[in-house]
Amino acid sequence: MTSERPGGTVKLGEHEIARIGYGAMQLEHLETPAAAAVLRRAVELGVNHLDTASFYGHTTVNQHIRAALHPYPDDLVVVSKVGARRVDAPVPLALAQQPHELREQVHLDLSSLGLERIPVVNLRCADQGPGLIADGDQVVPLDDQLAELIALRNEGLIGAIGLSNVSTDQLTQALPAGIVCVQNAYSLLDRSSEDQLEICAANGIAWIPYFPLGSAFAQIPSPTEHPVVQHLATRLHTTPAAICLAWILAHDNHTALIPGTRTIPHLEDNIRTADVHLDADALAELDELS
Repeated sequence: MTSERPGGTVKLGEHEIARIGYGAMQLEHLETPAAAAVLRRAVELGVNHLDTASFYGHTTVNQHIRAALHPYPDDLVVVSKVGARRVDAPVPLALAQQPHELREQVHLDLSSLGLERIPVVNLRCADQGPGLIADGDQVVPLDDQLAELIALRNEGLIGAIGLSNVSTDQLTQALPAGIVCVQNAYSLLDRSSEDQLEICAANGIAWIPYFPLGSAFAQIPSPTEHPVVQHLATRLHTTPAAICLAWILAHDNHTALIPGTRTIPHLEDNIRTADVHLDADALAELDELS
């Protein structure tokens, strides 16, 4: 029996998901028993939204998810991402943006997860950073990519289509395809995607930010180190990370989080973000940061 959904729920296409989910990428670095313990604890805590991709460790993460949770609970929503592939090279990722490559990745997800249909598949666009940027034959028209994903949806192999790393123009272009979620870099200090968030809110699309606590990319700062955040964490008896995540949830009710971790204590800390109440003064202080 799962607990109440942490943070409440938000619509993800036809699904109701917990506003605090779990991003599984870091499980690549764990052995299966340790990864399974984290995944099972997440589900026990009410998480029903898992974010993964076949290129997280040559399907390693997908295999961990299958080993831990298959046969899957009826209300578990597994979301994957296509547009890249794992390679054995100093930079372990390469783009895979061609329509046939997107289809290959969906089939890889299906086989490694043990599913007949992926509930939601996000297209990781590659026209801008952070990360890899397309060139050569990896520059593919968005309409061609969406057409392939629509075909996969019509075939019943995926349930719905999401987008990742998109511009305002790309999001607007893709809306007729029936987009259910958008994953963009976004945080308390990096609100460069605010226009996309507003479009999502206006169209009932779930906004699921990545890098909410900063990243190794120099242009994406860590908001946990900001003195205002640290002061509020002290005042509200919580952590700077919880302040930053709670602000995202409070900022717009179409948002959901997918914080990742390798440990159960850290997972439980992330779930406790749902209990952080930002009063009007705290929200006003945070809203002024950017």
